[in-house]
Order: sequence, then structure tokens, then C-alpha cells
Amino acid sequence: MYWNIEKDCFTFNRAVKDQPPTRRSILSTVAAIFDPLGFIAPYVLNGKRILQEMCCQGTDWDDPLSEHLNPQWQCWKEDLHNLKRLQINRCYVPASFGDVVKRELHHFSDASTTGYGQCTYLRLINKNKEVHCSFVMGKARVSPTKVTTIPRLELTAAAVSITVSSMLKEELLYDNVEEFFWTDSKVTLGYISNEARRFHTFVANRVQKIRNNTAPQQWFYVPTSENPADITSRGTSVAELLSSNWLTGPQFLWERKLNLPTKESIELLVGDPEVRKVQTLNSQTTEHRSLCDRLTRFSSWSHAVSAIARLKRFLLRDKSKSLSTVTERQNAEMVIIKNLQGLTFSDEIKTLSKGKALHESNKMYNLDPFLDEDNVLKVGGRLQHSSLPNTFKHPTVIPRDHHITKLIIAHCHERINHQGKSFTMNEIRSSGYWIPKLSQTVSDYIRQCVTCRRLRRAVEGQKMKDLPTERVEHSPPFTYCGMDVFGPFLTKQARKENKRYALLFTCFYFRAVHVEMLEDLTTDAFINGLRCFIALRGSVRQIKCDRGTNFVGAKNELCAALNEIDTEKLTTFLSEKQCDFVFNTPHASHAGGVWERQIRTVRNVLNATLALAKRRLTDSSLRTFLYEAAAIVNSRPLTTDNLNDPNSLKPITPNHLLTMKTTTALPPPGQFVKEDLYARKQWRQVQYLTEQFWGRWKREYLHNIRVRQRWHAAKRNMQVGDIVMDKEEILPRSQWRLGRVVDTITDKDGLVRKVKVTFADRNLSKKGERLHKMSTVERPVHKLVLLLESCEKQDALRS
Repeated sequence: MYWNIEKDCFTFNRAVKDQPPTRRSILSTVAAIFDPLGFIAPYVLNGKRILQEMCCQGTDWDDPLSEHLNPQWQCWKEDLHNLKRLQINRCYVPASFGDVVKRELHHFSDASTTGYGQCTYLRLINKNKEVHCSFVMGKARVSPTKVTTIPRLELTAAAVSITVSSMLKEELLYDNVEEFFWTDSKVTLGYISNEARRFHTFVANRVQKIRNNTAPQQWFYVPTSENPADITSRGTSVAELLSSNWLTGPQFLWERKLNLPTKESIELLVGDPEVRKVQTLNSQTTEHRSLCDRLTRFSSWSHAVSAIARLKRFLLRDKSKSLSTVTERQNAEMVIIKNLQGLTFSDEIKTLSKGKALHESNKMYNLDPFLDEDNVLKVGGRLQHSSLPNTFKHPTVIPRDHHITKLIIAHCHERINHQGKSFTMNEIRSSGYWIPKLSQTVSDYIRQCVTCRRLRRAVEGQKMKDLPTERVEHSPPFTYCGMDVFGPFLTKQARKENKRYALLFTCFYFRAVHVEMLEDLTTDAFINGLRCFIALRGSVRQIKCDRGTNFVGAKNELCAALNEIDTEKLTTFLSEKQCDFVFNTPHASHAGGVWERQIRTVRNVLNATLALAKRRLTDSSLRTFLYEAAAIVNSRPLTTDNLNDPNSLKPITPNHLLTMKTTTALPPPGQFVKEDLYARKQWRQVQYLTEQFWGRWKREYLHNIRVRQRWHAAKRNMQVGDIVMDKEEILPRSQWRLGRVVDTITDKDGLVRKVKVTFADRNLSKKGERLHKMSTVERPVHKLVLLLESCEKQDALRS
């Protein structure tokens, strides 16, 4: 921007370097335009919009401009040459205008989805009633990237006019200047003139700013066609800027008499989302609350006693700031206990105060109660002549189901450091309190104690799940199987010792096993083992596997190596074979019991064999031993019911169903009779034997796995919001992580056996803020210790 001294006007000249169209160069070009008063604000708005769109697209600083933005930028850049045609008079008042008798500032505002802004004009009137308008200032801003409604943007533009008005009144130093504010949004005028309704925070803050600096009578409506601020919200070129009324102001400001529009009462629209819903306070008189009822807000007996002691000191006008003394605390305890007994044992106290004995039907009759000198109900008993303290001989009676009683139990339980029921009961009696059914009351409290749960509570359980379809419905061998790795085994090649591993597959239906040797735990070795297995046993429909945290043998070594396996590569290979690769829930070792049990069986066979050839095995010998071990395991009887019966048939084994024919045994196509065994056609003999094996498998084996071995009863389902502790075998209990259940996974029977848990960050900043994001993992309920139930947590927060 230049000041032409001869014409006394401001003008612009293009002085921009030619640079490649990148985000950095575009920002440099737009920011190089010096226009503090906003003479060309609508034109600069188009350049800012291009920058904003590049930021939304994630364009880097030196990345080239996109194809659809490049024409807009070139057009805007070429329009810079037209800026030299602009000439703005520096003086607001022409030299021949004469004395000014009246000055007016007119502020116009407008907004759209792409931008918002305002412009201000100075209207001057001389002695001859002549009028002159001058452009004072303008502002144009791009709309925020966050989606905002048009009414909010219109109100924001109006708030910008207030900011400009405050600045101009300080800079121009005009006396008795009259201000007018114009907008084409009737919604904004309704917000400003509202006197009855309340708004949400965004609208309320801006309306308050406007009402603090202006009066609603200063705001007027102007049609969009006559609003010069309209181009501040849409942007424009230099040619359109020159032909518009941007620098001269609207025509109605140049008229001798300013015809202001009539003020209409603008009502807010029904259902306007910015208006707060009316909330009616329905106050009701409540009964007088006792002292003990007010103490239900306390969660500590010590704090409750301290509060009552300070309250008594305040009533006695004692202004000392020292801590409560022992005497004050004892007196406070007596006040609380007397109030508690007056609420729960009022009938007994009235009877004893008259000198009468309790009736035999009264629950406290066996305690031989009496009132001491302080009118406190205590236990009589038979220890009158004992040398024990009076608090022990005659304890104070308190009810078992009141909040104050729970505070006393919690106080005594914490004093003995959560040592258990017996210690807690002794501490309560030593403190001088008698609670009916004390044992049951203390047990109920300790059962809900979070600290005791954390120290001693067992992990959660759930009813054993029903057997899946693949274990009870017929399918070819190894169609559905489980996979696991165990080892390592040491083999020798020349003078070098190598570590080898075994890859075990077990059939869910036949309980047969297949073992392959792995040279290492790389992804390629896994895939080679899978290929050998599929080549020998045929196609597989589904393979289940653990997540590498419960392997037998060198546990740490296996965990570290299996974490490096590319599971995506394994899944891709199996998907090409039309096989699903399914992981069990992390830390759910019991879910893989089908194959874990077979690993132990295979190991028992191998240990006896490998002990004879220690440090002399080769790779081929180990592979042979693995196959032989699998054959031995597949020869085991599936049932043991008839082993001691000499008249029973030979026990059925997995090998009966695997090796009775060279090809894979298929289910019989029809019914066969015993005479088919002596038929000349060999295939009918085989089909008869097959049917015999299938019948025996269903009668003898399937019947045995019907009954659940453990986890018979259904337990409480974990719920979202439960606070739990994750059991980790390698860490001491005090270091187990705390977490919150954020999602539950319900099985078909309606029971929850696995949940998603969010663990807290152990490392916090000095301000108590998290340094890392909270991790969410999946865990079985059998590995979680329930500390605080969601409903209990809400009750604790209320208390």
C-alpha cells in the first residue's frame, strides 16, 4: 500500500515475487499484502480460502498445489495487477465540505458458510444538510473449519463489529458520535433483543458482549441487496470491488434524511437449538433431617468425629485454630452415638428411662441393657466385678444396618491393617461397641472391602461353556483342529547343537494328534510345518491357536520368538487354503485345554525316549521320534469304562478312525448289517467296520464328555464400569494392574466369559496427567479379580 502525496490518496502496487505454487509461497504472497484498514479485505479473503483448503487437505509446506485449486490461485494472482486501479482518499472530509455538525458511524456485518466480516462507514453532515460518506475500516475472515451454523456465524460477525467500534472510538477521538449497527440476519436481531430466554454458552457469550457495549435500539435490519458487508462473506475480485458500493457505502446513507426502519419485535423461532430448555425448580418442604442422616455423606469415622468436634467448638464461640483434642473427640463421639441410639432404640430408651425392664419378647432382653449417667444405652452382662475397663465390660449398643455402624467397622478394620474378620471383631469390642450379629455384619463388610479384595480375593469364574459344534458333530479328521508349539529340543549336527521345536495339531472331533518338527520359530518355518500337515491330513477348515503366552517348555524364549511371527502372512497363506486362523482370548489358557493336554501326553512319551539318546539326536531322529510319539498317543483308548471288563470289545482309539483305510474315512452313506462283513465286495466290509466305529464313538466317547468337570454354576456377569485387577503370573499380587471394564462379550447362553478392559497408566506427570494413551485389551474373566462392581462404585461416589 502506497500514499500518493500529490493526490493525497492510498493506492496499491504489485510487488510479489514469482514462486512455484506451494503452500509456503502462497502464504508468503497473501501475507505480503499490507492492508491494515481492510480496503481490499474481500479480495484477500479469496486467497485465505485457498490456504484454508490446502490445510484441510493436509498439503505439506512444499507440496505442489492440487489441480482443482491451481486455476483459482492463478486467477487470484493475476488479479493483483488490478490493485493499482484502486484510489482511496486519505481524508474522511473533503476540503470543500465545510464545517461538520454531525458525525455517524455505521457498522455493517454479514456471514456465510465460507466467510464472515464487517465494514464501517463515517457519515458526515454539514450546516447545509449535505451528506458525505467515507470508508473507515473493513474486516473479512474465513469461516472456521469446524462445522458452524449460519446464525452463529452471523452473530460472530456482529461481535466483530463491536470490537471494531470500541477500537474506532479510541482512535478517532470524536465527541458525540452516533453509532448504528446493521445486519441482514433477523435471527441475530432476535438474539440481541431477547430479554426472557437463556442461550447456550456460544451464543450467550457473544450476546453479552454486544449488550455490554451497545443497546438493542442501535441495531437495525438491512436487506442483503443493500448490505455492503455481503462481499466480505463471499469474497470478490478487484474489478467487482471497484464496481460495488464497498468503498462508498450503500445509497441510503447518502440521502439527506436517514430513514431508519421501524423497530419490530422479533420473536425467537420455536425450537431454536441455541435456546436453553426451561427447567422449573419444584421445591418441596422436607422433614427435619437428624444429625446421623447428615453424616451419611462422610466416608470416614475419623472425619465425621472431627467435623462434629469443630461444630461444637464453633457453637461455643471457641476461635482457637488448634486441632481437636482427645476430650473434644470423645464428646463428639458421644453426641453421634446418642443421636444414633435415639433414632433406632427410642422405645427401649423410653422404657429404661422410666425404670422399667424390657419385655422378654424384646430382641435386647438377653443383653440386660441399662442407661448410664450420660443416658447412653449399654450392655449389662455379668462382668460387673471385673477389673477390665468399663468400655469393655459395658459396651455401647449400636444398630447393625446403619451408615454410622459401617464407618465404625471400617475404622476398626483399617486400624488392624485389614487382617480379617476375627481381628476386626476383637478391635470393635475393644473399642467399646456392641453390634448385634457382629460376625455376619463384619463378614458382609469385609466381602465388599476393596483392599481385602485386592489382597486376597480369587479370580472371577463362570459356568463352563457348552462344547462347540466342531467337537460334537461329525467331520472328516483334522477338519477342525487346534495348534500349539512346544520345545525346544536339542539336536546335534557334527559339533554344533541346534534347537528344534515341535508343532502339534489335535483334531477336535477324533482327539487325534499330528506332530511336525520346526527348525526354528520363523514365519517360514511355521508355514512349512502347516504345508506338511495339510499335505498329509488333507484340507483344514479352521485352526485355533493361543496368543503365545501359555506355551509349555521354554516359556520366555517362545514368547519372545512368537511375537516376531508375521501373523498376517500366516493368515494369508491359510486363507488361500480356505482355512480360518482363529486366536483365543489372550491369557485364556483354559480355552486351549484340548491341545494343551495332548502336549503333556506327547511330552511324557518323548521324555522316556529322549532320555536314552541324550545329546545324540539328529534332526531326522527327532522327526522320527515325533511321528512315533504321535502314533502312540493316537493309539490311546478314548474311554476307560470297559477296560476291566474281559467281555468288552477292544477299546476304540483315534487310530481306528484314521488308519482303517488308506484314504480318509468318510461317514457311511447308508445303513449296513452284520452280514456285510462276510460279503465278497471289499467296500461293504469297510463300510460295516466304519459304522461300527462311529456307533461306538458316539456311545462310548461322546457320552463321557457330556458332563462339565468344573465351573458348574453360573455366576454374576461382569458389567461395563467394573473395576478389576489383571492377574499376571510372573508379578507379585501387589503389582497387578488395575483396569476398568469398557465392553462385555456375551455368549449364546447369555453369560459373559470375556471382556475388554482399559488399563490405567502407571506413570503420570507431576500434574497427575497421563503420559500415554490408555490401552484396551481383551481378557477372560478367569484372569480378572473383581475389586469394585459398577453399582458399588456409584454408591461409593454418592457417599
